[in-house]
Amino acid sequence: MDKPLEKQLTSWLKKQKKACGFYLNLTVLFGLLTGFALIAQAYLISTILHGIIMEQLPKTAFTQEFIYLIVLIPLRALLAFARERSSFEAGKRLRLHTRKAVLDKINELGPAFIKGKPAGSWASIVLEQVEDLHDFYARYLPQMLLAAFIPLIILIVVFPLNWAAGLILLTTAPLIPIFMIFVGTGAADANRKNFKALSKLSGHFMDRLKGLNTLKLFNRAEAEGKEIEAASESFRQKTMSVLRIAFLSSAVLEFFAAISIAILAIYFGFSFLDELSFGDYGTGVTLFIGMFVLMLAPEFYQPLRDMGTHYHAKAQAIGAAEELMALLNYEVDSSVKANTQTESDKALKTINTDDGIALIATDFIVKSHSGVTLLGPISFQLKQGQHIAVVGPSGAGKTSLLNALLGFLPYQGSLKVNGIELNELAISDWRTLLAWLGQEPQLFHGTVRDNVAMAAPNMSDESIKTLLAKAQVLDFIEQQAQGLDLPIGEQMAGISVGQAQRIALARALGQNAPLFLLDEPTASLDRHSEQAVLSALDEAMKDSSCLMVTHRLDQLSQMDHILVMDKGMIVQQGCFEQLNNQAGLFKQMQTDEEQNR
Repeated sequence: MDKPLEKQLTSWLKKQKKACGFYLNLTVLFGLLTGFALIAQAYLISTILHGIIMEQLPKTAFTQEFIYLIVLIPLRALLAFARERSSFEAGKRLRLHTRKAVLDKINELGPAFIKGKPAGSWASIVLEQVEDLHDFYARYLPQMLLAAFIPLIILIVVFPLNWAAGLILLTTAPLIPIFMIFVGTGAADANRKNFKALSKLSGHFMDRLKGLNTLKLFNRAEAEGKEIEAASESFRQKTMSVLRIAFLSSAVLEFFAAISIAILAIYFGFSFLDELSFGDYGTGVTLFIGMFVLMLAPEFYQPLRDMGTHYHAKAQAIGAAEELMALLNYEVDSSVKANTQTESDKALKTINTDDGIALIATDFIVKSHSGVTLLGPISFQLKQGQHIAVVGPSGAGKTSLLNALLGFLPYQGSLKVNGIELNELAISDWRTLLAWLGQEPQLFHGTVRDNVAMAAPNMSDESIKTLLAKAQVLDFIEQQAQGLDLPIGEQMAGISVGQAQRIALARALGQNAPLFLLDEPTASLDRHSEQAVLSALDEAMKDSSCLMVTHRLDQLSQMDHILVMDKGMIVQQGCFEQLNNQAGLFKQMQTDEEQNR
């Protein structure tokens, strides 16, 4: 990974730590108290052993030290437990904050942005990558401070007793962080590659799972199985690379710590044998000093070893942070305006819909979130109670127009709703005025009742059945043993696409909205169901405005006005009879449709 990018990601990670609250500081405090307790425990044990062995004092002379020691042991355990709990709470708060920020950002950018990545990739970001931030805040950041303070405190205690022992500790200590940094340069890059492989595998698998029936119909199951196997193998190799680095770094850190303690033990051993006579300030090396320093030596290196171990958590977090930072810092191009304001914005305007909704678009340009022009400039008018159809070949900009009207894409120019600019309305208020039905019905995990009554949770069963009857799906629901409690599983499991479309239609009809936005509402239906649904829509939209995107030109005779689009522009417009008698794209599309029948 490039050094500037790694520094940028590390800086971004550290800025997020405020989400941990005071628990991060509490973790450091408990860690420091644990360090003081260890020093006190080593002092008490060394005092007792020196007195009993060297000074031949009775055990009763150390009653007070024994009492302190008995109190310290459970106190250390309580401090260690408190440290673990506070560190977990710090990581948990950070994860909750980050996950909420990610979901809020995805919600802000909307479906038009989300469709740029497979569903599995988003699941990987929201679940896996956020989860992998935990140890960075719960362990690595607190350990950085403890690795600085605890060894320093031990050095302050050891140097007045024996400067040679202190010098050995001071000289050997840097070996551990130096090697940790050396190993860590490759760990962050390995983790970044691992997350990319996981995201690719998740998206690949989710897309194939959703299209399993299609793959079987086209005899692609075996070939796609090999593709998933290849993606899995790539992920396995990158995971093993990360683990190899982690285990290697842990083993080498243990080796250096063991060597350092061994050097210290050799020094004291030869000092006790009178082979070495330096470092004791001329007072001699006592059993107390030797025991005390040797017991502190592992604790001197332990924070450094723990930091080396948790350095893997930093590398893991840096790998996870790349996509998270890119998403959370993603800004809509400043040259375009958001379609609607949030509820927190001031001076929001409201519109009177008693007489319906009218739209006036003037030099209307739809942009992507990155500022790329998708549609326009176009100008059109939708009068109150008028029904307009939008037609055109694939890529003409029809879906972009609907996404802009739904508030999912930014725009330039003007789009007024009953005389008020769209971006001056609260987005939640605006969407309550819309009834949406798309070509890909979206039902949610729950029951038929839950899905139909989504806009009005207190809707009566009779009202729900009336809506289902209008959508030509009540007979199917009543044939089921559960009736309105028929469960709808993930990905609309248990019902066909056509049935899902009609349930979604019933939900749209239940909103009593003054403006219907329809995107190929009969794309998944057979001829009989199609006519029934169109009749239900005509009845529901009798007093409402409507803008419908469709490829079916034979459905347009009932529409008041038609917009013909091509390459993001309106190339023709008028009623069905007018366009039917004009040469142009509409006539050509009619000819192509008749030839394909």
